[in-house]
Formats: sequence, C-alpha cells, structure tokens
Amino acid sequence: MNSVLQHDLNDFENILEKTKQQGIAFLNNLENVPTSTKNSIDPTRELNELGLGSLAALEEFNERLAPLLVSSPGPRYWGFVTGGSTPASIVGDWLASVYDQNTQAVKAQGGVSALIEFETINLVLQLLKLPDTFLGGFVTGATMSNFTCLGVARQWFGKQFGKDFAKNGISETINILTATPHSSSIKSLAMLGIGSNNYTTLKTIEGNREAIDIADLEKNIESLNRKPFILISSAGTVNTADFDDFKAISKLKEKYSFWWHIDAAFGGFAAVSDKFKHFVDGWEGADSITIDCHKWLNVPYESAFYLIKKEHASLQIETFQNSNAPYLGNPLENFNYLNVLPENSRRLRALPVWFSLLAYGKEGFCDIVENSASMALQFGNELIEDGNFELLAPIRLNNVCFTLKGSHNQEKVNEFLTLLNDKGKVFMTPTVYQNRKGIRASFVNWRTTEEDIKIVIEEMKETILDLEI
Repeated sequence: MNSVLQHDLNDFENILEKTKQQGIAFLNNLENVPTSTKNSIDPTRELNELGLGSLAALEEFNERLAPLLVSSPGPRYWGFVTGGSTPASIVGDWLASVYDQNTQAVKAQGGVSALIEFETINLVLQLLKLPDTFLGGFVTGATMSNFTCLGVARQWFGKQFGKDFAKNGISETINILTATPHSSSIKSLAMLGIGSNNYTTLKTIEGNREAIDIADLEKNIESLNRKPFILISSAGTVNTADFDDFKAISKLKEKYSFWWHIDAAFGGFAAVSDKFKHFVDGWEGADSITIDCHKWLNVPYESAFYLIKKEHASLQIETFQNSNAPYLGNPLENFNYLNVLPENSRRLRALPVWFSLLAYGKEGFCDIVENSASMALQFGNELIEDGNFELLAPIRLNNVCFTLKGSHNQEKVNEFLTLLNDKGKVFMTPTVYQNRKGIRASFVNWRTTEEDIKIVIEEMKETILDLEI
C-alpha cells in the first residue's frame, strides 16, 4: 500500500474526528458566515508528487478554499429556494458516504441497497399523501427528475403513433403545452431532443397569476384535433409559488389523451400541511411528478426524486434500459434502478431522506412548511410597512416577490440587490416578473426565525440609505 495511504488508514479515527469538529464549528457558526463572498483563489495549483495526506490537505483547505464557501445552509440564504441540512439528514449523508453503495438492485449478490430506496419512496408517498400507484427513485435534482419524467413522456408520445422513440429517435412533432415552466423543464426538453423552443405557452389566469388558464388550455387541446400532447404543469412557480388547478386538469384528462407532468420541486410539500394541502388537490391524477428534497425536505444538496405511475413501467424501461449489460437479466423480472433512470452509478441518495423522515415525522415537516410560510408573510408585511418596497404578487406560500417602490426606481433594483448581497447578511436572487425587475426571497430553511427577518430588514434599510433612493 502507498505509504501516505497507509498512514491515513492508521490515523483514520483522528482524521474523521478533526473533520467532524470542523463541521460542527461551521454549523454552529452559520449565522456569522457570510451569505456572499468576494474571496478568490488562483485555481492553477500544481499537483504535488507524493501527496500531503488527509490532515495536511485539510489544513490547506482551511487556508485557501474554506473562505470561498458561504452559508448556503444558513437561515438567511433566501436565494434559489435553498433548504439547509437538518441534523438527521447530515447523519444520513455521512453514512451514505461511509457505506458507499452503488444503489441499483433489490435482489442481487452484489448488494440490495435499493430496498432502502424503495422504503424511502414509500415513506415520502405517505408524507405527501399520495397513493402507492407511483413508482419512484432518487436523482440529483429537479433537472434530472424532470428529465426522467419527460423522457418517459416522450416515449409515451411515440407509442401513440406506434413508434419507439428511444430506439429509433424522434420522428413526430411532440406537442408540449405549458404556462409558467421552470427553466429545468425547458433544459430537459433540450436534452431530450424535443427542443427548448418547441412548446406552446398557455395563457395564465388573469389577476396577477402564473397558473394555467384552463379555458385556454382546453382551447389549445381542441386545436390539436385529438392529437396527443404533453402537459407540463406547476405546483409552486418559482416567482410567486402559484399552483395550477389540478382538479380541473384531472377532468380534462378524462376527455383527452395526454401525459400530465407536474413540476412540484418545492410546492409539493404543501401537501404535508392542512393549511396548504388544497393547493395540490387532484395531483394524484398526474402521470409523473418531480419533487426536490434539498429544498423543503432540508437534506444536503443533490437530492430529488421522480414519481411515475406504475402503469408506465414498461415505457420507463424502454426509455432507460441498460440494454448492453446482459448480466443484469430481464429488467421486467429483476428490478434494477439503472434500467429506469439515467444514471448507471448512484450513491445511496435515499439515506439522508430516510433518516430525516424517521427523525422528524409528519409533524416535523408540517412545522417546517408552516413556519416557512409564516416567515414569508412576516417578511412581506415588514416590506410593506417600511414604505420603500412593494410586493409584485400576493404571498401564496413561501416565496416573496417584491421590488423597490415606484417605477422611477426600476433602474436601481439590481444595484440595490448587489449592495445588499455584498454585505453578506442575506442572499436573495433577482428576477423579472410581469416585465418589472424584482427580487425574490424563498423561505424553506428550517433554521429561519423572526430574528432573521429583523436582521434582514435592518440591512435593507441601511442599503436603501447607501443607495440614496
């Protein structure tokens, strides 16, 4: 064995202990870690010949790389709909690295860790109050979840014409209808060869809404003359957390032939709260659903899952079957995740979610969702009371979309946000809503409290003075 590796092996417990202490120190100090940084490095460092060993590498990491990292798991990181990591989720994530499984099979000599994934999907279905008519699996994020779901939708579309698009390529124009899709869905259309421009934009409901106008949807359906299509709908749009009318869409599904996909990356968690579950009434009728875990489930990054109706299992296998590996056996008889989703190599991504669900249960996640919504309302009220800001849309759930008050200040919105983010106390993202420049704050982190709202409002007031509005 290499001498440096042997030394690390002999000192493994000490190495892990120092790493643990560093992790605890970071998490205990999250409130003081900046949400933005201007630090930089020269990334052209030469690779040393012999290797430093783990502790020396950790020392260099602390000196050069750690200052680049921001408090994205912290209570005032309100950009990108980013959750934090609960203690239980970190336990699961660390153990996923320690056990280092390639999670694929449910019955095989080489490992059956996919049974853990099966159980975890069963648990999240219970949390979201969805029936067991769905099969699911874990992927890296909403983009890959949307890709997986829409990949099977693409195969379904081809079958309506008696064609196998997975094997022979797309040979028909695929009809896509959507109103306010997330960019990851559009990216998925590009990756699937459908084309990021090849969709029809539906009208939205009048009155400051981002949800599909059902009358316009049916009008577009009828114009297709009974041709099949794929509908991409939303459970929580990124700007205003708006929801499409799933009950109305379910009724249309009884009349027309289409694949119904719901992007519920964060909004799906409305289902865990009695206050908000009406937003997703009827979503169980969808063919596929995207859910992110590193948002409202508050697990470490690179965690999402797809849900696809069991009745589409053969289409899913046709789309993703690892056909050049005969040792895997018949995919219909011997379930293996590499035959139903994009990756052939997969860590045990379900484990942080499994730990989280068992640790905090239905009530724990209901509390997180309802607290986030409460923080969003409080922040919105504070903005209105301040007088320098105005809401661009109603606060429906957990996103606050706002701007500087007065059309004459539109040119200053981006400058204001840059100044505010540079102070490092809060991070929010810019947006454009109904042709107006705005700012979006997303509340999903389990750590966020009323004190954080106060801190941010004070920072915003100071930034307004700096900007001399």
